[in-house]
Amino acid sequence: MQINYYEIGLVALLAVGVVIWLIVRNRKDEKAFEKDELTDTIDSSDPDKE
Repeated sequence: MQINYYEIGLVALLAVGVVIWLIVRNRKDEKAFEKDELTDTIDSSDPDKE
């Protein structure tokens, strides 16, 4: 059984790319969520909190 290092390297490179893409996307979504939450708490008057 021969090991095809080219295919293994390609799969590993794609896996690393997907992980990096997910991390960047998560950070962007988290920043947008925090900004939205901050804006909501400042702008809206919640009768339950008063």
